[in-house]
Amino acid sequence: MEQTITLTEFAKDVLEGLTARRKHLSSKYFYDERGSKIFQDIMRMPEYYLTDCEQEIFETHKQDIFQTFAGLDQHFVLVELGAGDGTKTKTLLSHFLTKKIQFEYIPIDISEEAVKQLLEDLKLELPKLDVQGKIGDYHHILEEINAYDHTKKILLFLGSNIGNFDGQQSLDLLRSFRSVMHPGDLLFCGFDLKKDPEVIQKAYDDPHGHTAAFNLNLLQRINDELDANFDLQSFKHREVYDQKTGTARSFLVSQIKQVVKISELDTEISFESGETVFMEISQKYDLNMIAEIAEHSGFKIVRNFHDHRQYFVNSLWKPLS
Repeated sequence: MEQTITLTEFAKDVLEGLTARRKHLSSKYFYDERGSKIFQDIMRMPEYYLTDCEQEIFETHKQDIFQTFAGLDQHFVLVELGAGDGTKTKTLLSHFLTKKIQFEYIPIDISEEAVKQLLEDLKLELPKLDVQGKIGDYHHILEEINAYDHTKKILLFLGSNIGNFDGQQSLDLLRSFRSVMHPGDLLFCGFDLKKDPEVIQKAYDDPHGHTAAFNLNLLQRINDELDANFDLQSFKHREVYDQKTGTARSFLVSQIKQVVKISELDTEISFESGETVFMEISQKYDLNMIAEIAEHSGFKIVRNFHDHRQYFVNSLWKPLS
């Protein structure tokens, strides 16, 4: 009797990606427990300017951000998509609490460990905060978010998360956000701006090896969860930045000709020496690109908030009527 194997979504995506003509893996699976911790190391690197830029924006403009968020409303819900450890968001949350306005914070992340740790931290640091964490892929929680139709919603999509999607994917994602928003709701989105290519290259191909470890950890996750035998030492991280398009791409490159067995998938994957596995895109924008993507996804820009170097922008949008 032939045994039927039921694959998880992770297993299906790995199989599809590694058997494609151009091998690829989904960056959404970077964030297991170890991957989340490595990403925290990345965010603390001096070369990873994005964290400091967005933190500066929040510290410098927190009162203006509060006023644009609250408006005339006495109650709103902050829904953060891909919250991570919430370090930067805490700056806003703390300031909002001083304003004695009623609001609820809903952090969403695919990493259960990240959400649990964030909730524990907030309980200690901001005990008066009304918070409800949710675990999962935010794509799957959008309809649940839509239930908040009688309360003003502000969706937070920070840290240049939008840059992890290509042009059509980013439009589709932003349109899915728009589909669960009502008049008066807002979207607060972070965009990494085009800049000196050397600055970008150092941020994504750092001398500490954190970014390489972050990418290679996904191979380790496949080893652990799908009983594979990837030799991490035989793959190398490579970063490529196209200054004209503003697109940074991460790859893992096989250093030898090799065959990897993935027992849970009952398959073997062959790699040529020098063959690449596409891991992640990180799109950089200019202000014209941001205005275009806002309009094409059904939004109007309310206001842009910049850091002093003009490296980053947090753009506040409202739905087009």
